[in-house]
Amino acid sequence: MPESKIRAVIVDDEELARQMLREMLASHPEVEIAAECANGFEAVKAVTELKPDLIFLDIQMPKLDGFEVLELIGTGRATIFVTAFDEYALRAFDAHAVDYLLKPFNAARFETALERAKQRLGEHPSHPLPPPAELAASARSPKQYLERIVVKDGTRVTIIPVARLDYAEAQDDYVALNTGGKIHLKQQTISSLEAALDPARFLRIHRSYIVNLEKVARIEPYSKDSYIVILSNEIQLPVSRSGYARLRAFLDQKTAM
Repeated sequence: MPESKIRAVIVDDEELARQMLREMLASHPEVEIAAECANGFEAVKAVTELKPDLIFLDIQMPKLDGFEVLELIGTGRATIFVTAFDEYALRAFDAHAVDYLLKPFNAARFETALERAKQRLGEHPSHPLPPPAELAASARSPKQYLERIVVKDGTRVTIIPVARLDYAEAQDDYVALNTGGKIHLKQQTISSLEAALDPARFLRIHRSYIVNLEKVARIEPYSKDSYIVILSNEIQLPVSRSGYARLRAFLDQKTAM
């Protein structure tokens, strides 16, 4: 174990839950509570600024849930999920949490979780964890598609309802999310974003582009063997051959309805 103190952040929208964790940590002078947060936005700001070693993170919270917080802060610290909903247990471990505390928990269970966190902090993983957005995607159940996308820029968090997303463009290890004339960069592969979006609403029209089908106005020829899609805001996007076939099928079905 490192000689320096373990700096922890407690995140829970319930004051009593935060108080219980404070009391249980009182007998551990090696752990310093760097901050307490009552919602996900406060958590993202605190973790970004304070860079703690350990986070006690509630899952069910207003504004941002625990998995969205994890997605925004990354995986560079030990995380113990704390929640009353045991349906999230497997999802928590899938998201590489150190442990999972089901409310109400006793002191012995807390001690076990804290000891696991200390062990994690003393380890040096030989394999880096996947990008946070892909961890968050693994936490969703099958056929549970995104209804919103969270993006962090410094300590600022933006929530984009997927209905307002015009299209996404791959840019190396990032995706550029275009919505209402604004562009938000998010560290995520376009393939993982595609898997998280409802295929009835979004289509991969090119290896670098996903389009919101509700925003598609028409398809036009670009050259002899290529096409472009034109959105309702007149933005033009390239369409691959396979993307054209999928898009054509969608438009034909839409016309037939």
